[in-house]
Amino acid sequence: MITARAAASFDPVGRSVATARAFVRDTLQGWGYSDVVDDAVVLTSELVTNAVIHAGTSADVLCLRTEDGVRVEVADRYPEREVPIQGTGQSFGSPDRENGRGLLLCAALASRWGVEYSPTHKQVWFQLDLPQRQVGTRTAGPVLPTSLLPVADERVRVAVVQIDRGGTIVNWNEDAEHLFGYAAEQVTGKPLNDIAAWPHTPGIGTGIVEALQLSRWEGSYGIRGADGRVIPVYASHLRVRDTRGEPSTVCLLVRDDERAVIQTPLRAPVTDTGSESRSTDPFEVFIGSPAPDDLDGLLQRTVERARDMLDGDSAFLLLATDDETELEVRASTGLPSARQRFARVPVEAGTGRYGSARMPAVHDDLTAVPGAVPLLNDTGMRSVVTVPLKVEGRLTGSLGVAAEGAARYSNEEALRLQFAADRIALAVESARLGELERLRRGSLSFLVEASDLLAGTLDRDQTLALMAQMTVPTLATWCAVYTIADQSSDPYLSYVLHEDEDRIDGLKALLSKIDPPDPVPAPGARIWTAPADAAHQAALRTSMRQLGRGSSPVSSGIGTTLATAAAVGGETVVLPLVARNRVIGMLTLGKPSDDHFRQEILELAEDLSRRAALALDNARLYSERTAISQALQRSLLPPGLPQVPGVEVEVIYRAAGEGNEVGGDFYDLFPIRDGAYGFAIGDVCGTGPEAAAVTGLARHALRLLAREGFGGPAVLERLNAAILDEGARSRFLTLLYGELWPQEDGSAVLKVVCAGHPLPLRLRQDGTVEPAAEPQPLLGVMEDLELYEQVVTLDPGDVLLCVTDGVTERREGTRMLGDDGLADVLTTCTGLTAGAVASRVLRAVERFAAEPASDDMAILAMRVPEPHNP
Repeated sequence: MITARAAASFDPVGRSVATARAFVRDTLQGWGYSDVVDDAVVLTSELVTNAVIHAGTSADVLCLRTEDGVRVEVADRYPEREVPIQGTGQSFGSPDRENGRGLLLCAALASRWGVEYSPTHKQVWFQLDLPQRQVGTRTAGPVLPTSLLPVADERVRVAVVQIDRGGTIVNWNEDAEHLFGYAAEQVTGKPLNDIAAWPHTPGIGTGIVEALQLSRWEGSYGIRGADGRVIPVYASHLRVRDTRGEPSTVCLLVRDDERAVIQTPLRAPVTDTGSESRSTDPFEVFIGSPAPDDLDGLLQRTVERARDMLDGDSAFLLLATDDETELEVRASTGLPSARQRFARVPVEAGTGRYGSARMPAVHDDLTAVPGAVPLLNDTGMRSVVTVPLKVEGRLTGSLGVAAEGAARYSNEEALRLQFAADRIALAVESARLGELERLRRGSLSFLVEASDLLAGTLDRDQTLALMAQMTVPTLATWCAVYTIADQSSDPYLSYVLHEDEDRIDGLKALLSKIDPPDPVPAPGARIWTAPADAAHQAALRTSMRQLGRGSSPVSSGIGTTLATAAAVGGETVVLPLVARNRVIGMLTLGKPSDDHFRQEILELAEDLSRRAALALDNARLYSERTAISQALQRSLLPPGLPQVPGVEVEVIYRAAGEGNEVGGDFYDLFPIRDGAYGFAIGDVCGTGPEAAAVTGLARHALRLLAREGFGGPAVLERLNAAILDEGARSRFLTLLYGELWPQEDGSAVLKVVCAGHPLPLRLRQDGTVEPAAEPQPLLGVMEDLELYEQVVTLDPGDVLLCVTDGVTERREGTRMLGDDGLADVLTTCTGLTAGAVASRVLRAVERFAAEPASDDMAILAMRVPEPHNP
């Protein structure tokens, strides 16, 4: 049954792919279908790309919501294309090909998919089913002895936080203020996401925005306190509505070690006394029923059950990396979980059976063998038992239980724990593979979006900002980008970003004081301890100075220093930015105090760094090309205009395009000899280096020939011969050249030659406008030219306007400004100065069309001022 629909059409242009992705993402998130957004975006991106890029047709996208999933239909207007049929020997395509991957991805990701044809359309559709979620239940437990009850503080504090439909905090009780250090007025009106330390792994688990929309949610995360430190909490969310029907979410939060206060009890197995006893699944006996449906929940349940089973004080579970060389901490209880999560230890930590995670091990007293279990260093634990998790003989993880007392465990406890580990190993591995698959899909969607954003700009500063904004907070808490100008330059700190804007300045100051990381071209992430060490030393020095002041008030500096130390106190990694076989910079990612990166995030960051490096190098090359073009353009224009006695002169030049192409328009005004000035305005055919060569030849040849005493026709005839001598590199040129002679009576005499250029217009004092020259052949086409000059006298108050064709050929649809339109504009300029005339003409040209100008424009206005009456 279809409960909602949304449709959109997209033109056959490249930007339509990104627009289609955004349409599907916004639609599904608006429906609350966040679990399938990533898969839907990836599939839509491929199918729309096939339509608008490879088939060259428009694409119609239709999203249909059902009770158990979503169906997306993508139709194009190219129905002749053959669709491969599975089982007929035809290929679905190759993942390495640029096109043809849409159906391959549909087969891999969609619950169902198909292709439908009509005489004018081909439609590919796919169905994505929603995953089933477990619903919390209410249970009652038996009466227990006092010694078996959970431990809590004398005053149990339960923070009650109410969140409105937009994710904003609307209520904050006294216990929340005590636990986290914020007064109600400090957080009311702010999004919960501002202070929640929620995992930001793409495609993994449920995000905080989605969790707040669920009818019920329960689990662990962190709240960043007023002192900057993350406080682990256990939370229970319930979605409610008020009497007006307005929904909100009530969040109950306690410290993670007091989770029993609000944690939903496990459902006890139902016993049927009237039937024969049934065999019980050993997995359910250990984990409980129902089992958590996500990996983090399953691992957390496992360590809690293992701790309770052996009456331990703490427990931990580590998962092996794909190459089985390291173990990554994924769950713990009774230990500082925020510090240990995602920390990595080697599988082979030493010689002998006790040095390998592949065998069960019992340590009676860790104080006798310091460092035997690095995870338990400085935790107060003395005895520990660890067992491996194996699936089909392959190491997949390690489970351990520890106690504060010595000699608490023997081989008997090791066998019990190994039996439990064998029961849950397959379920853990299955959940881990499911998480990796979701991460792969989320990573693919993340990289598609990142590549699209990076490809959309060639500005270096914007590329640096995008690099940082894509990594924070999705991949890391903070990020710094170092750039290297050339092989002889040192790395330079170019951009710093932290998820908390108040920490950016302190972080930038800290990184500026330490040596940058070495630009090592080896791929992959490497640990960089310098920021954490420097922050620790700075915090220690500041604290010692504060202690030396005795009872003096605490300065704000110590708070900033300690906050910066906490911000960079976790794991920091450096990834090289390599483009075209050269290290052009480093991408540095960091975590707050004692936090670690998980391996999958580092692999995703490495993929992103490769794309970002190429985008950054492209931006650098584009900037260099633009700078060269602009420098060349400036060299083709006069450095300044001379003052002409008795004549006002104004020039406006506007280059079209993005600044990376040298235009063909030019102008010049220069003294020839005493009392005489030469002026020119011209337009070379085309743009780029070839046009620049002709422009430079023309401008310098005009000055040289004019100062040698040649008249206007002779100057242009010799310039024409010089252009033709360039052969295949030559370009034709339209040129208006003239000589200006100011007169003692206040007038000015001009001798002009118009070689194929828009005619100069003369504005008389009475408002009449007329051409001031006759058209003659342009330059660079014919060898034998017979040009002549015309004499024009400008009386006081008259204006001579000279423009390039970028002015007269300004278009809006089928309309063109033209010579008549320019004359009409000039008619309104009676009595204006030369500068005001040029400005009014430019304004009229810009307003003639809504689109930016597509051609260069040069405007040269000369006016003979009226004499002042005494």
